[in-house]
This record gives sequence, C-alpha cells and structure tokens, in this order.
Amino acid sequence: MIGVAAGPPTSTAEQARGRARANTWNFSRADETKICVVMVGLPARGKSYIAQIAQRYLAWLSIPSKTFNVGNYRRNDAPQPTADFFDTNNQEGERKRRAAAEAAVADMIAWFQAGGVVGILDATNSTKERRKWISEKCGALGIEVLFVESKCDDEETIMANIRDVKTTSPDYKGQDPEEAAQDFRNRIRHYEKVYKTIDGDGDESDYTYLKILNIGKQVIINRIQDYLQSRIVYYLMNLHIRPRSVWLSRHGESMYNLGGQIGGDALLSERGELYARKLPEMVRDSVGDDRPLTVWTSTLRRTIATARFLPPHYNQLQWKALDELDSGVCDGLTYQEIKDRYPEDFVARDEDKYNYRYPGGESYRDVVIRLEPIIMELERSEDILIVTHQAVLRCIYAYFMKNDQSKSPWMNVPLHTLIKLTPRAYGTEEVRYSANIPAVSTWRGKGSTAKHESPGTEVSH
Repeated sequence: MIGVAAGPPTSTAEQARGRARANTWNFSRADETKICVVMVGLPARGKSYIAQIAQRYLAWLSIPSKTFNVGNYRRNDAPQPTADFFDTNNQEGERKRRAAAEAAVADMIAWFQAGGVVGILDATNSTKERRKWISEKCGALGIEVLFVESKCDDEETIMANIRDVKTTSPDYKGQDPEEAAQDFRNRIRHYEKVYKTIDGDGDESDYTYLKILNIGKQVIINRIQDYLQSRIVYYLMNLHIRPRSVWLSRHGESMYNLGGQIGGDALLSERGELYARKLPEMVRDSVGDDRPLTVWTSTLRRTIATARFLPPHYNQLQWKALDELDSGVCDGLTYQEIKDRYPEDFVARDEDKYNYRYPGGESYRDVVIRLEPIIMELERSEDILIVTHQAVLRCIYAYFMKNDQSKSPWMNVPLHTLIKLTPRAYGTEEVRYSANIPAVSTWRGKGSTAKHESPGTEVSH
C-alpha cells in the first residue's frame, strides 16, 4: 500500500476516491440554490454567445446547468421567418413568439424541479413586461433571477456579429448571405422599436442584474445576492464577444513518451525536435502572417522547447498552471509498472479517471480547478496558442467543446497535431492539422492492458 492513513486501514484507491469526493462542488445540495440567468438585449449583441459559454463554464465546473434558447422553440412553428415575423404589429408572429417563450420557461422550471441548478434563458427579453413575467414566474417557485443585459453601440462589433449570425444561425441556413444580413438588420429594427434597457433607477431597481456595455468596456452590477451569483457574474465580466480563435498543441514527442513513462520533465526526442521546427509553419498557415498571437506554455522543458522556434514577435508566457497533471508517487513510471506496484490504484483510476487522484499527486478534477485562472485569462484575451500536455489539453478542450467530464480523460489527443478552436454563438468550430511527423501513441483505452495503444477509428475525438 502507498502512504499511511489514520484510523482503520483503507486502500490507497479508497483514500483517493474520498479526497476527490471532498473536492466535488455541489451547490445544489449545499444550499438548494437555483438561478435563472435571463439574457437581455437586441439581436447581434452576443447574447447567445454569452449564454453558450456561460453554460459551458458551469458544466465544466460540474455545476448542473442548461441553456433554454427561445429561438429553438420558436423554430418549431416558424423555422425560417422573415423580419416581418418580428414586427410587433404582426399578431400571429407575436402569438407564436409568446408561446415559444412560455414553452421554454415551462421546460426550464421542470428541469429545475428535477435537480437543475443554473438555467439560462436565451432570448431578447427586451420589454419590461416580459422581464416582469419571468421574474414573478420564477420568484413564486423560489428560483433566483439574474438578468444579464448585453448593450453595444459599436458598429464594427455589431456588424461582425451580424456576419457571424447570417452564416451560423439556423434561421438563415441555405440562404444567400447578403439577403440574410439585410433581413437580420430589418429584424433588429423591429426590436429597437420596443426595446427598453433594464431600468436601474425605476421599477426594475430591485432586480439582480449585470449590464455588459460595449463588450466589457463597462459593467454595471446590481444586488448580487450569493456566492454562486457572484461566481457567474465574475466570469461574465471577463468575457468579450469579439471574434477570436484558440490554437492547442501538445509538446513534441519526448524521451518519456518513447519509454512509455508518465509525468517527468523530459527532453524532446529527435522526432519531437522535428515537430518543434515545423510548428511555426503550421501556425503561420493557420493564423496568417500579420495576425498577432500570444503563446502560452507550461514551465516544463518539453513545452518550452517545442515553442522556441516560433516567431520572436509572438509574446511567449510560461504558466505553472499549464504543467502536466501531477502523478505523485507514480511520476516517471510506465502504466505497466503502476499496474504491477499499485494494482488497486490502477483499477480505481480506470473506474473513475476524472476523480481519481494519484497518491501525492492530482486528479483531472484538480487540474480543472487549477486551470480556472487560465480559462478566465483566455476569455479576456484575443488569439492564443497554448502548447501544453495531454491531460491539461484534454481539460481545456473539454471546456470549449462542452465535453462530458467523465469522458474527457479518455479522449485521444495525438502528438504532432495542431488544433484550432473558434468559439461561435451556436458552438465551437474545430479544425485539426497534422504535422505528418511520426510519433508514439500515448493513449490507453479504459479497461485495457497497461500499454499505450493505437486508438483506432472507433474512438471519438
């Protein structure tokens, strides 16, 4: 057995599971908090984008959360309406839009009653009457309401959002881009006729709200009530809605990779050196010559060495938080050695890889917690290239792609591959670039032998 426990003897695997459970965040059991985050604002102000990434962040922290997009409900009756549908004088359109809002709120309430913690109502909610109805509906059931209003009068940002919507929104799928953009502008004009900003000095002064003005240049906070609301608000204050991408890469193949060892601070192999020399070309082809880029690496030698040939005008920063998962007493061992020396731990990690903590080391859940400042800084930043390690990259990738946390530790992230992620209002786009430089596989399947394997075609990336 590894380590010494006070009291009745328990296995290291049981100790690790207990420590992981103690580290679990469970707001719903702690204080029965339920929060409805209500988006407010005109179209093309980034509401759906904010809603999507807020839900992504909460789910990443294992807080039960879900987004209820009223537009998705409305599309059941009006799949691709023209701007006239949103004219307040269009009684049939008004009826259908009201029915969609009622259906979304009803589903959200049912979800809260089934154990949900943070529900996000994604719609314009642009009138005082609509906001009052939501506030009273939720308040009667003990559900806290946090209004999040995105206001923007920066024409460049609005036009960028219009361009994004016309190419990604289901409302304009298959339509001519220019006609879609014109129709969307007309839709905005209809909403402008009735839109009322949250009245902080009048009859809405008792609301709990966050106003985000001009993509974060100014924020206004009113009557934030508890820890979870504060956490959500702090995260949203760090967001911007300008278009950007994030590039992810593991370090080049290392000497430990060749030996099948985990952890350590190994140097690059010959093939890893080849990848380091090719990475600038791959980045240039994807990013472009003139686009500014910031490079983040861990403090370990293999990531710093991988990034050392990138152009000198790229600002490079080293983050301790990006270091590989700490494997504790198993550092430097192969999986076969871990299985031979600590068989109970080997099995326990297979059973719950996300929560299992190496003795004297970390779990994937621990990595997520220490990565939170990285995520905050990512959301504040423009284009970033992160050169990091397998477990850390899995956690960051899971954040952007809304992956199930229990499955993310089994994701295949091959060496010598550059991943481009572009967050959009309706999801994150992904492109992968292979360097075509051979490297060993460092993936091991659940319940498999204690060897690195080829993941095969059946593994979901």
